[in-house]
Amino acid sequence: MPRPLEGKVALVAGATRGAGRGIAVELGAAGATVYVTGRTTRAHRSEYDRPETIEDTAVLVTAAGGRGIAVPTDHLDPAQVRTLVDRVDAEEGRLDVLVNDIWGGDKLFEWDTPVWEHDLDNGLRLLRLAVESHAITSHHALPLLLRRPGGLVVEMTDGTAEYNRDTYRVNFFYDLAKASVLRMAFALGHELGPRSATALALTPGWLRSELMLDTFGVTEDTWREALDRVPHFAISETPRYVGRAVAALAADPDVARFNGRSLSSGGLAPVYGFTDLDGSRPDAWRYLVEVQDAGRPADTTGYR
Repeated sequence: MPRPLEGKVALVAGATRGAGRGIAVELGAAGATVYVTGRTTRAHRSEYDRPETIEDTAVLVTAAGGRGIAVPTDHLDPAQVRTLVDRVDAEEGRLDVLVNDIWGGDKLFEWDTPVWEHDLDNGLRLLRLAVESHAITSHHALPLLLRRPGGLVVEMTDGTAEYNRDTYRVNFFYDLAKASVLRMAFALGHELGPRSATALALTPGWLRSELMLDTFGVTEDTWREALDRVPHFAISETPRYVGRAVAALAADPDVARFNGRSLSSGGLAPVYGFTDLDGSRPDAWRYLVEVQDAGRPADTTGYR
């Protein structure tokens, strides 16, 4: 199998589950050494209270063909992030890919609840987890990434810049968090571009994460059983799909053409020729606009 990222070092911040885990595994499959971080370990769960651990993610990275290294890290603690980056520097002497996928806010937001009625502590905690953590990580990790030309920073969010510009997303705090990450990628693009590095924002589509599958009472093998209740779930994708997008971007010598831009897994699939695990190419954000948001019946013909 091709290993275009052999010899490269990646840090996936927030790799315990979901998109972060899918990204880490696909970077490993491309041959990279991948440092995976998060707050849930085999010895300790975060307040998110999910069973997935960073050690499990590291094992999956290694099994895929890379080298997975789990480092427990709270990315809201600058001292812990600094220690993490110092370790990467001491062990590898380089950082080629930084993926800021820290989130942990699924239990903190209330759907369609105005800001004055929303729990304030939860809303502010969501913003800290989704925005402040990314800023802290970039502050400490970018000097190492900039040591060699060609570095890549991927800011993970939910929604493209175009979609989020015109669409109210869930509530005030969620909307602000996802828009902020898009803007961070734009700002980092201005700061990194002249220094021979690239920053961009990337969104998966409707993700079949561990939490989403549990919510619908299905597994990855039986996910289509949820379509009777949630027909538009037919456009959903595995976390590995966006992982393949990141791996393709990291291996692209011309990735700078995307500097500062907002991208999606479905939009990149035909560009790079990758598919989801089932061989399909779901284009969720085009589907959301043209089918779901337009009030049309669920039909993925032409969208996957």
